[in-house]
Amino acid sequence: MSDQHGPPERDTGLPPIGRYAPGPDHLGFAAEEIDTSRPHPARMYDYFLDGWDNYEVDRVAADRVLELRPRVRDSARANGAFRRRAVRAVAAAGIRQFLVLSVGIPTSPNAHEVARETAPEARVVYVDSDPIVATHARARLANTPGTAFALGDIRDPGAILADPAVRELIDFDRPVGILIGGLDFVADEDRPAELLAALGAAVPAGSHLILSQSTCEPYEGYPQGRVDEAARACIEEVYKSATAQLVLRTKAEIAALLGPFTALEPGVVRVPLWRPDEPVPGPEELNTIVFYGVVGRKG
Repeated sequence: MSDQHGPPERDTGLPPIGRYAPGPDHLGFAAEEIDTSRPHPARMYDYFLDGWDNYEVDRVAADRVLELRPRVRDSARANGAFRRRAVRAVAAAGIRQFLVLSVGIPTSPNAHEVARETAPEARVVYVDSDPIVATHARARLANTPGTAFALGDIRDPGAILADPAVRELIDFDRPVGILIGGLDFVADEDRPAELLAALGAAVPAGSHLILSQSTCEPYEGYPQGRVDEAARACIEEVYKSATAQLVLRTKAEIAALLGPFTALEPGVVRVPLWRPDEPVPGPEELNTIVFYGVVGRKG
């Protein structure tokens, strides 16, 4: 018997993205085949967003993170809002095809829904290395033309770029919007700057990069801010027991990853500060937001 949450009855006001049964039946394999022995970062993030695709082991780990960083849920929501604003901005700039890498379990509104607010013809390919994410994504995209999912690892950009599902929908002779999550789980020894450079080299001028990444450094506009080394160590320890380890980066380290992409205004900022469409939190609250966001354009 699975301990996975069961979703409540709720009207999201959004069109369905494929029909799938709640719980493990829609994953494409039996519940007993799902590894619930260790926390899973995508399922933990789903829990932070009040989602239902998570298990007791994920909730225990996530609750430990929440004890150390009580406003992580606010950070996750702010990160999602940044991604939506960024996709709208990139679509408004004329991008009609998107490659979405390692953003975890799909949470509506997804990138293709947001892009199609501006460009109904937008094509979107989602890529993730995790089979659990893959099964969720494929189920939810099953009835959505102009979208696809490819199983691939951001640490192997060549394989992603050569994947038939990617090649079928993405024309690399035309500008592409690349949305990247999950660099938080790419170690420095995996050379993330080289990975992004390889992706950037594969797309023409006019292409855009959307990137967000978690940090431990305080918000520069909050003088009382400081790095809580004890909390950082504890949070990293929580993720050491998970299926992927957390890598936190500074603003300068994130800026160094952009490669051929030039950051658009306002640069690398706490995610609520990137072209906000609602009131901006004050410095103390921004200090609790653990994500930086940036959008770059290849010139």
